[in-house]
Formats: sequence, C-alpha cells, structure tokens
Amino acid sequence: MLLKQTLGSFLRCQASARRWLPSTAPRAHQLGSCGFASHQASRLSPLLATGPGPTSTSEPTRHADKAHRCHQRPQAQRAQNTCCHATSAGQDFKDSWEIKMLYDGDCPLCMREVNMLRKRDKSQHKIGFVDISSQDYSPKDNAGISYEEAMGSIHGILPGDKVITNVDVFRKLYEVVGLGWVYAVTRISFINKLANRVYALWAKYRLPITGRPDIDTVLRQRKETCKGS
Repeated sequence: MLLKQTLGSFLRCQASARRWLPSTAPRAHQLGSCGFASHQASRLSPLLATGPGPTSTSEPTRHADKAHRCHQRPQAQRAQNTCCHATSAGQDFKDSWEIKMLYDGDCPLCMREVNMLRKRDKSQHKIGFVDISSQDYSPKDNAGISYEEAMGSIHGILPGDKVITNVDVFRKLYEVVGLGWVYAVTRISFINKLANRVYALWAKYRLPITGRPDIDTVLRQRKETCKGS
C-alpha cells in the first residue's frame, strides 16, 4: 500500500509539473529562424501567385527565396555529414555545462523533453545537448558511449567523464534547471528501482510507439550509411 501511494504521488507530481510548464514556445522561437522564414513565405505565396504588379514583387520574392534556402540548408548539411567521422556536429553546449544529455533527435517524444529543458536552460548553459542521431556523433567525444548504447537507454555525462543512465539522468537534468522536486522521490532506493523498471519498458518500446523501425533495423541502416560514406 505504501509503495502504491508513493508511486501515485510521484506520478501526480510529474504530471502537475508538465502541466505547469509551457508546452509551446512563441511561434518564431518554436520554428527557428529558417522555419519561421518558411512560415512567412507560405503566407506570402498567394501574393506571389496573383502577381500584385511588376514594381511590388521583388521584396516578397526575396523573402520566398530566403525561406527556400533556409529550408534546404539543414538537409544539404546533413547529407554532407558522415557518421564515421568525429566532429562537433550534433553538440550544442558551452564550457559551463554540468551534464551532457545524449538524446535521440529522431524521437519526437524525446524532443519534447529536450525542447523543454533547452528552454529552461537557455540562460544558464548547464546542459550540454548531444544529438546521437547526428551522422557525426562521436563516442570518443562522449565518454566512449556508442550509438547502440545511447539508443538503448538515456545516458548523461558529468564532468570527468562520469556516466549516469536512466532515471538518474532525468533527476540530474531537472535539478540543474530548477525542477529537482519533480524527480526528488526517486532518491528513495525502492522508488528508484521501480522508476527504472518503468523507464526500461519505455526505452524498449519507444521506437515502435513513435512509428519507427525496430532497433536492429535502425542500427543496420546506420552501419550501411557508415560503410557507404
């Protein structure tokens, strides 16, 4: 009965925190500079289609061209990258970080958590965000954690290359952005074990839940990409 009440309190606390946090950012912040330009260009498209006149089309046309270039640039850069070379691509942090968060940028549910944390950490720079789905992800730069290991469960890296995993990562991440109370209950040993079991189920089935191939297929596709680069 005590376990059930404690777990129920933890889940209600986390749900309350998520409702309290803003779920969306302002439109321009949410879309980014390029995405916002594309959004603005779509609003201008009726003007371009109707042709307001030979003297007034140059400015909207420049906006549309800029939006098109912004939309194409990330795809072109991603195509030029190869997963077999170690660079800083996919890493977003400054020297002030207290924890590196290794996350799967191709996971839409994971990205909701990342975006929330990034917004909370915007002025502090305590979290180093490392996208393992980047073709340039390098285990050498991240405590030797392979892509396969990072895909299996969430990993965090503390200064000195100390590695933490699973619920311990979330607790540390929430602590550094001022929301430590959300996961504070997981400091209790048996609650921590139970929370890790729940997380393990999510980690195991997150790919099919989000409509992606199974882990073996994802790993095979990545290896094939490396061989062809």
